[in-house]
Parts: sequence; C-alpha cells; structure tokens
Amino acid sequence: MAKLRRNHANQSKQSGGMIARVGIFGAIIGGLYFLFNFFSGSDAPAIDWATEEEPSAYAGEEHFLPSSIRGSEIYYYKDYAISYNEDFEQADWVAYILTRENLTKPWSERIDNFRPDPAISSGSATPNDYRGSGYDRGHMVPAADMAYDPEAMDETFLMSNISPQSRNFNQGIWRELEELTRDWAKKFGRLYVVSGPVLSQEPKGYIGKDNDVAVPVAYFKVLLDLDEPEQKGIAFVLDNEVNYEPLYKFTTSIDAVEELTGIDFFEDFMPAELESEIEGNYNKDLWPFSKRKFDLRVEKWNR
Repeated sequence: MAKLRRNHANQSKQSGGMIARVGIFGAIIGGLYFLFNFFSGSDAPAIDWATEEEPSAYAGEEHFLPSSIRGSEIYYYKDYAISYNEDFEQADWVAYILTRENLTKPWSERIDNFRPDPAISSGSATPNDYRGSGYDRGHMVPAADMAYDPEAMDETFLMSNISPQSRNFNQGIWRELEELTRDWAKKFGRLYVVSGPVLSQEPKGYIGKDNDVAVPVAYFKVLLDLDEPEQKGIAFVLDNEVNYEPLYKFTTSIDAVEELTGIDFFEDFMPAELESEIEGNYNKDLWPFSKRKFDLRVEKWNR
C-alpha cells in the first residue's frame, strides 16, 4: 500500500530493525507463470520456476505476491507461493488465487502426508517438531482449497506450509474463516488470498525437537476481489486461541494488517487510487457471514 511505503523509512528507524520490506524482483518471472496457471484454469504441469524464461501474458500480475521479509526466501509450488522464514521455521505468508471453477471440481481424497519440505534451502520444520507439543499442525494454505488437484493438495502437507496453532483455534475460528473464504470465492468467482502468522510480535513460545519453531500469537488472512461490479478487500487478524466471538468482529482493513506485519500486499498490483481505496477501507456487509458456521464453531468445533 502507498501508506506503508511512505512511512517505511520512519517505521524502520522506530522499530529498531523490525520487519522491513524487501523487493522480490527475482521472483517476478516465476510469479507471472504462477498466476498464468491460476487464471487459465489449465491442467498444465507445474512450472520449473528456476528455468522458465518466457514472459507470461499477464503482465503486471507478478505484484499479486506480497513483499518478502528480509532474510526470507520465496518458494513456488504448483498452485501457491510462500515466503519461508528460517528464524521462525514457518512461512511469513502464503499466497494463491482461489476460484469458483476450481472449487466446483471433484475433490481429491485427503491424505495427511505431513513431511519436511526438501525445497527449503535451510531445511524446514519437521513433523517431529510438533509431536507432543500440544499444538496442531495448522495449514496456511488449506488442503481443501487445493482439493481440485491431487498434487496441489499433497503439497499443502509440506511442513513449510504449517504453523503451530492452538487446537481449538485451528479447528474452530480458523476453520470457520477457511470455509467462509471458499464460500466467498464461489460467490464472487475469484479471490486473491494471502495468509500467515503474525511474526512481528513476540511469539508465545517455541516448540520443536529438531528445530525451534515459533508459536505465533496471532494469524492474518487478507482477501481481495477485483471482479466487477464490487471491487473490494477485507482482512482478519485472529489471536491463536479459542474464540467464542462472531468472526465479523475481527475484520479490519488490509492497511491495518500491513502496519501490523510490515508486509506490503498487492504492491503496484492496482492503480494507486484503487489500491488506496480497497486497502484503506472495508465493508463487512459485502462479505456475507454464516450464523450456522458460527453456531457450529461455538457448539462443536471449539470443544
């Protein structure tokens, strides 16, 4: 957002080395192809991001990906991308496009194949890090969001896509938000989705037998709908704990999440005026919430 970029220098001085925005120019070509596959809806095989050289037809779409955190590396998978932070042994963010077309395809069978991610140059967290910790292996890209493709779904079980979540949070309000996001994608046709832990705040603690995995205090989800007639965005910040309040109470602006995390979402992705309007404002009435899902969470999922 423009506001974050204007205040970036001052924020860096005031935070004493807190999260800084780093350009991801090196990921541009890969990002173009990543998004081309999403928009085309094709069943083409995964692209070799390291060797691809031809530009995509979707000029400018590379800026869908957020800014990277200093010291983090960006990795590309079949249908999503992540910025992996070795210091916390989890992703700063995950980004993908969720479409009505993909969500209405037959679902693949879910196989809980949690495993280390061999692509992470520094080594990812492992399933062993979570054993006996009392925390769930929480997906940042939900398996159900990729259920239209067996390979894409299987990749969501890589430990680079996992973060330690309180059980009643993961199976409660986080689940509700994931399900609503799919409902909204079906309703609106296509959503740009960015999710991740709030790593700018002191972690609740650390778990791990093979690695030191930070337990985030909170998580965010940012949603963008650029389809006419109602171009809009909304964001959520949720504490990593059981929650009995309605989900709409935790809505906020994309700008607010940028201020909290130091991550610049949708940089140069939209005309400046549209970016300012969408990221600085939100109308929760444009995003229908579900009383039924809320009741399920309170009465069953939280228990």
